[in-house]
Amino acid sequence: MAIAQGDNARVVMFETPYLYNMLDGKVYPLLADGDYTWNDAGTELTFKLKSAAKWSDGTPVTAEDVAYTWASHVKYNTPIGAANADYIEDIVAVDPQTVVVKAKLDETGKAVNPLLVAAYVSSNYVMQKAWTETLEARVGDDATAFLADPAEDVVYSGPYAKYFADDSKVVYVRNDSYWGQDASMWGKLPAPKYLAHAIYKDNAAGTTALQAGEVDVSQQFNSNVQDLWLKDNLPISTYLPDAPYGIGASLPTAWYNLNSPGLDQVAVRKAIAIAVDYPTIIANAMTNQSATFTQVPRSLMNPTEGEQAMYDHAAVADLQWAGNDVEGAKKLLDDAGIVDSDGDGWREYDGKNLSYVATCPNGWSDWQAAIEVVAAAGKEIGIDITTNFPEWSVYQTVVTKSDTPLPEGYDIFMMGSNGAGPTQPWGRARQLMSSEFIGMPSNWNGNFGGYNNPDADAVIQAIPAETDPAKLNEMYTELVKTYLTDVPSFTLMYRPQSFHTVNESVWTNFPHEGDGTNPPVPPLNLTDGWSIAGLYNLTLVNP
Repeated sequence: MAIAQGDNARVVMFETPYLYNMLDGKVYPLLADGDYTWNDAGTELTFKLKSAAKWSDGTPVTAEDVAYTWASHVKYNTPIGAANADYIEDIVAVDPQTVVVKAKLDETGKAVNPLLVAAYVSSNYVMQKAWTETLEARVGDDATAFLADPAEDVVYSGPYAKYFADDSKVVYVRNDSYWGQDASMWGKLPAPKYLAHAIYKDNAAGTTALQAGEVDVSQQFNSNVQDLWLKDNLPISTYLPDAPYGIGASLPTAWYNLNSPGLDQVAVRKAIAIAVDYPTIIANAMTNQSATFTQVPRSLMNPTEGEQAMYDHAAVADLQWAGNDVEGAKKLLDDAGIVDSDGDGWREYDGKNLSYVATCPNGWSDWQAAIEVVAAAGKEIGIDITTNFPEWSVYQTVVTKSDTPLPEGYDIFMMGSNGAGPTQPWGRARQLMSSEFIGMPSNWNGNFGGYNNPDADAVIQAIPAETDPAKLNEMYTELVKTYLTDVPSFTLMYRPQSFHTVNESVWTNFPHEGDGTNPPVPPLNLTDGWSIAGLYNLTLVNP
């Protein structure tokens, strides 16, 4: 629970130099003192640390801690080290307060990927050098033991630490000596003494707890969320007062297993995708907690204004689809010669019926409902699609093992996409299309279906070094064209970065649209990125 290091890193216990704010696309200093700067060559990023920043043992957070954190990632080949080693040459301490991040250079002497270098400082934690050395001594420098250590004695810099954890809940307790109450940061402690994450067996149980006031902030999907205040008259609300109720930031996606017979054919992939009844998914599976594909035509971008401006809408309009085009799908298949030749109701390819299993994790009710709609679309166009819902513990190990072909039963499967973050929309285009992830034994990065397009790879590789807005628009437009033409996967809905539904029977003053906070506090449950600023605004209803 403490180490979610996505686009908006969770900073409850461990902290990053900067905090990303998905609402304005900016980063704000946390451990860092002021903005970071690039040298004239664009090869080194420099920032300073706040002198007030302290570890939980009272010692200062120093540049040596930042440098040793990176050195440890490299030494022990952690997922963070492996993901960034091609882009970061080194991180060094110039003096106790000054950090220089040196970019890895290409053959021309330019940074390979300045986007990822900059993203590192708002997405990755600083760990204490002294504690890391204690851990190394404890495990005898054994890499496996190092990574497996439960770290119960870990030193941290954030406002909360572990208090209790079992299968039903995880509870943090506030560190009342937290350095962030210094005037150089928050100027006070966060309002709640405890943060408790309750774990429910499914969404229905979580909704019941929210209704009962047992949950202050719900990060799960609650169907027909508006009924909680319109019909039940409960003190419950969402970030937006009306549909879609949240900030659409991520794109839950149906991926094709490109090794499944027939799914190597664009006609089959696109036919299924254009036949799907997306309005039903949005109205039923999402209970309108998503913009429609008429409101926000599909691309590689999320619905936020900044991302929508990154490509030429008119140039790809003929490739976009809003769904429910059963006749168009049938014609596409007929024109490709993929027909039902034996009259059994199912089309064949290479002499075999087109038959697929569509999969997503059990208990994820909105995803399961969406996958059922995909299956129904298949039957409408003569493709036999059935559904299967394995447990997440099984599902995630199968989908992320990209060094072996996906097994039978994972012909069409759902995974989330990157939300709003410092590398977007480039990071999402990379996630959906880049072949660099094929063959990874543990692939949480993307391209789970095995799509390979060298031309798309070249554009994805070139974008991070491009600074001309017009050229970037052209490059993103080209990627959108390729994605909508080849259809290696397809977005089923727009989804908030996190669902954020609050019950104000105990705490109030949660972030909402137009609340006047400056910078605005995003609805990320007050734990991730700049969202943690919301913990300092909360007040008790009955103090």
